[in-house]
Amino acid sequence: MDKKLGVYICTGCGIGESLDIEALKKVATKEFKAPVCKTHPWLCGSEGVEMVKADMTNEGVNTLSIVACSPRVKFDVLDFSPALQDRVNVREQVAWVLPAGDEDTQMMAEDQLRMGLVKLNKSTPPEPYLAENMSKTVLVVGGGFSGMNAAIGAAQAGYPVILVEKEAQLGGFMKTMNKRVRPPYKELADVDLEGQIKKVEAEPNIKVFTAAQIEKISGGPGVFDVTLSQNGSSVTERAGSVVLATGWKPYDAGKLEHLGYGKFTNVITNIQMEEMARQGKITRPSDGKEVKNVLFIQCAGSRDENHLPYCSSVCCLVSLKQATYVKDQDPEAAVYVLYKDIRTPHQSEDFYRKVQRDGGIFIRGEMTAISEDGNKNLVVEADDALLNEKIRLEDLDLVVLAVGLVPTALDEMALNLDYRQGPGLPLTKYGFPDSNFICFPYETQRTGIYAAGCVRSPMETALCAEDATGAALKAVQCVESTAIGASTFPRSGDMTYPEFQMQRCTQCKRCTEECPFGAINEDEKANPLPNPTRCRRCGTCMGACPERIISFKNYSVDMIGSMIKGIEVPDADDEKPRVIALICENDAYPALDMAGINRIPIDPFYRFIPVRCLGSINLVWIADALAKGIDGVILLGCRKGDDYQCHFIKGSELANTRMEKISETLGRLALEPDRVRVEEISINDYDKLPVILKDFMDRIKELEPNPYKGF
Repeated sequence: MDKKLGVYICTGCGIGESLDIEALKKVATKEFKAPVCKTHPWLCGSEGVEMVKADMTNEGVNTLSIVACSPRVKFDVLDFSPALQDRVNVREQVAWVLPAGDEDTQMMAEDQLRMGLVKLNKSTPPEPYLAENMSKTVLVVGGGFSGMNAAIGAAQAGYPVILVEKEAQLGGFMKTMNKRVRPPYKELADVDLEGQIKKVEAEPNIKVFTAAQIEKISGGPGVFDVTLSQNGSSVTERAGSVVLATGWKPYDAGKLEHLGYGKFTNVITNIQMEEMARQGKITRPSDGKEVKNVLFIQCAGSRDENHLPYCSSVCCLVSLKQATYVKDQDPEAAVYVLYKDIRTPHQSEDFYRKVQRDGGIFIRGEMTAISEDGNKNLVVEADDALLNEKIRLEDLDLVVLAVGLVPTALDEMALNLDYRQGPGLPLTKYGFPDSNFICFPYETQRTGIYAAGCVRSPMETALCAEDATGAALKAVQCVESTAIGASTFPRSGDMTYPEFQMQRCTQCKRCTEECPFGAINEDEKANPLPNPTRCRRCGTCMGACPERIISFKNYSVDMIGSMIKGIEVPDADDEKPRVIALICENDAYPALDMAGINRIPIDPFYRFIPVRCLGSINLVWIADALAKGIDGVILLGCRKGDDYQCHFIKGSELANTRMEKISETLGRLALEPDRVRVEEISINDYDKLPVILKDFMDRIKELEPNPYKGF
């Protein structure tokens, strides 16, 4: 494409008062030969927008540099697609945080403009990847409550659904339930499983496979090829996205002998209690007598490092429900609940009050001993945390252990992915599909595959229904984005994808091993086989590649390297250091914007370059920057670790790992290791970011100027 560049500088919001606009225009027209360069006092207003559109129509401008506010605001107003465009942020990161009219303020704005124009010069229009025979069918794996809700949600949105259940009938765990506690959480409600199944069966968009299992899933979003086995035969279906809703199973009570399970007949689990209630009568297993005194022990194995370290969330509500069973059977029966904490979120607190009003006795504490008398009556001793004394409960007919939930993903391979990275989903240490739980709770680390219900996180049925609908809508978003060649989140709408110059590939496998999403398979010779629809466009493969053969249309090693080279570096005598901040666009960049919105000053000697993820940073950028005379480089990204916030899972972790190698480069250049630093920051820490930047700049100023200045 023959580019015709138009540079449009907004002078509103204090930009015109802070900067020498004519000098900025000179950078555009003299240094970069922009044939069109205009200013407007309110570029995001209708008059300003029409001015740009008129130039596109009448002057043939097709490459736009919008010099104005942050690209995170007014993105819909200042979107001039399909033109190639870029936003240079001189408002939040220059005019609002630096002294107006100052020489250093002007230098920063001009460098930011130079980098933006270099970026445009190195960019080419994206060409969306469109696979053949793409499907918009949603595959739902698991025919329990969550799976049926997900299937109904996607089908009612107008999308074909394939629902796969391994059992002969739909329903999952709900088949064993007696009653539900559901909004408004005042009384028990019928399960109504039959009604839910009828909804599924009546929906023409849903094709149900029962007694079926998935042999293999290959491909990616839009082109998943799903091989199903049913009744001894196999069938292959194509799907566009997948919802995993295989649910949970109870924690193995056989490991809870210290609570009396397996040792005393009248110690049962909440699962056994539910089955007993469903059969119509709650009795002592030892002799079949109706129960008069029942104790529920909460957190049976849960919140225990030796068993389930996490809270299963629903056990309290289940025990409250089952306490109501006992009271409904015999209003004179005594019900005790021994708990660490009662957790009844949202409106379910109302049901907690109901059980209290019905005479339930709640004891905060922990069991210390359990025994049995000659009549099979149980005796429990406990520490009462509120009274600070030991208590003893005698003549108990039944002790019910509230065992927690274990996700089926922990040890069941429901999807059987034909991925180089393995057949299962990456899991957390607790066995739930790993996800950025803050921003993308339904996401898994396999693009186009979403988790819903208790396989994702412990939750009660009302939340399962909401969760299933949410996951179904994400699955729908995925197929629609893929159909036009766009990325799913977090870079929603991105039409670029990684391109490989295979003739220079050395088969080192780093791209395939470091891709967080399993987007790259490899052939028998270890050549990478990219699956573009699985790609989230983070650029981690680009950062990993030592041969620099991976690039995007608007993001490449050459592009960022050229942007760095475009920065003007003053001589050492000027005592104006230059520090590059490679700043993650997901949290760090908006945090910097927020600092600007709050007018928190920053140092004028920084030059900010947004990157897709710290995982995309190629070490050559740092080496070239230091060789050019840049005094320091700081990398600002998301938190890593168990509670990571990295939008691309492990970008920050990879950046830290790679930084260990940068010391070799610094040693080769005879530079101090303090010249490079990695910092983690969340968007909420915007007020801390200027402090971090100042601290690093102070350290840079303590060092001698980079000796490579002027070379």
